[in-house]
Amino acid sequence: MFPERSFTVALTGGIGSGKSAVAQGFVERGAALVDTDELAHQLTLPGGAALPAICAAFGAKAKAADGGLDRPRMRQWAFADAAVRRQLEAILHPLIHARVQQALASLARTAPYAIVAIPLLAESGGRKRYAPDRILVVDCPEDLQIQRVMARNALSAAEVSAILSAQAGRKERLALADDIIDNSGETDALWPRISRLHESYLHMRRKGL
Repeated sequence: MFPERSFTVALTGGIGSGKSAVAQGFVERGAALVDTDELAHQLTLPGGAALPAICAAFGAKAKAADGGLDRPRMRQWAFADAAVRRQLEAILHPLIHARVQQALASLARTAPYAIVAIPLLAESGGRKRYAPDRILVVDCPEDLQIQRVMARNALSAAEVSAILSAQAGRKERLALADDIIDNSGETDALWPRISRLHESYLHMRRKGL
């Protein structure tokens, strides 16, 4: 469980589902945001706490010229080899989890509730590992995910499909959900849905639900 924390919502969804836009919508309504992708980035910058263990596992070639993690190379390895991906996650996930706990403890007295963006929630132990009050899944069809990621990251359909195959499936994520935001339409359609959930989370926090 998180120590002395405010009401906590774990936000997850597959790549290209629109998690960042949804998270920003909650922030604009007053929620605090803890972004596990940003924490992973901090842990793998030059001098980052995860680098010694990563280099011990994968060698000096895991480092980029600036001394931080060579992300493109490690991403390629991880998607090509499930054993590499599991080993990398075994290093990063406990460190990220500890940083999330620290962040939530510091937000306990200053935020009405916290959104914790965890793209790999289903893959990292889900509710058992993070013990959030609610799990919110941002959902859209897989073909739309592929279109969005191809446009955003200039990747081929095959490259995006490889990323999707390395992630939990849509059904697996939805099975975890307490709440779902369908992001298969225009971005503007998200705001009323976010507002309704924001009010719901404030009510749950007040009632201690």
